Amino acid sequence: MDKTGGMKILQVLPALEQGGVERGTLEIAAALTAAGISNAVASAGGRLVHVLDELGVEHLTLPLDRKNPFALRSCAKMLADYCEKEGVTLMHVRSRAPAWAVKWASKKCGVKWIATFHGVYGTSPGFLKLPYNRVMLGGERTIAVSDYVRRHILDTYGGVDPEKVVLVHRGADTDVFRPDAVPRDVAEAKKTVQYGFESGRPVITLPGRLTRWKGQEVFIEALSLMRNHRYGVLVLGSDQGRTDYSDRLRTKAGKLPDETRVVFRDHTSEMPVVYALSDIVVNASSAQPEAFGRTIPEAQASGCLVLATAHGGACETVKDGETGFLVPPGDAKAMAAKLDEMLEMSAEAKAKMRAAAIASVRAEFSTAKMCERTIALYRELHVETPG
Repeated sequence: MDKTGGMKILQVLPALEQGGVERGTLEIAAALTAAGISNAVASAGGRLVHVLDELGVEHLTLPLDRKNPFALRSCAKMLADYCEKEGVTLMHVRSRAPAWAVKWASKKCGVKWIATFHGVYGTSPGFLKLPYNRVMLGGERTIAVSDYVRRHILDTYGGVDPEKVVLVHRGADTDVFRPDAVPRDVAEAKKTVQYGFESGRPVITLPGRLTRWKGQEVFIEALSLMRNHRYGVLVLGSDQGRTDYSDRLRTKAGKLPDETRVVFRDHTSEMPVVYALSDIVVNASSAQPEAFGRTIPEAQASGCLVLATAHGGACETVKDGETGFLVPPGDAKAMAAKLDEMLEMSAEAKAKMRAAAIASVRAEFSTAKMCERTIALYRELHVETPG
């Protein structure tokens, strides 16, 4: 039952495949439903539509994954018709191309809209990209997923009212990612049987799709520079067809000392298990910063020690020396030294850092906080339709 006097939210995104945008959409849909707030999602569909079905949330299938202006104009008409028919009071769009459809639909039906900047968009060539990207700033508010993204918006797009750019950090699901999420015997079995790591040895994990800007090459170089080589390494992520890059990484990893076992695996849906068997989780993004970097708070909430590069969203989720460690991006020598230091930390120091990281995520970077702050914004913008 809708407890909000007629509020109905329509989230709009290109498609419901795998990714952070999709995950955030589903998390908000679940939170809205739990709060008794009517909501729906519009997209081109995909493998995650079934989650909406399980929540009892309507999915409006439109070709919102296209960038063709004529297709987007058609989507705009259908969005406007849907809003008028179903009593939508606010649209929330999460990507640039569908934002144009939402903007045009809003003009037609008068329904307010907001947008979320999930990352830092390319701006070259400026005469094309800046006007195209600016559509995300045309609604009532723009949500930035980190202070890094918020500052980028204000620095890049002239004339933006700072009061309209709202910081809502993305979050880790602390019900899923927690130190006791996976029984120790299950984690140990996965560690030794599934991944072949030696029992009792620490495991260093680098999650993230295999692409140069994620810094896997810097990470492997850092491993070669370490004093300690008695650990396992899990490089977790799909190469998405970049076989030349993934082959090069495997070749570099093959030159590490024999006592270091390196395992490459594709994407897994068992991330709580991965964190449970990992002692240290690394975010090595080098060529460009993470807009937020959700694996960092997920690992922290799971009780892992975290090492990240000191730029982008990581500087918000990692308090250097307190909830994790930061090293300069692209600096393999500094990363190696810090990994050696982390492996040599006392049990007491590790426990203190883990506790501080868990508390930090639960206080500021949880999915629950993200949903609470987003729904508060919806309520702030809500104007009950007369009658």
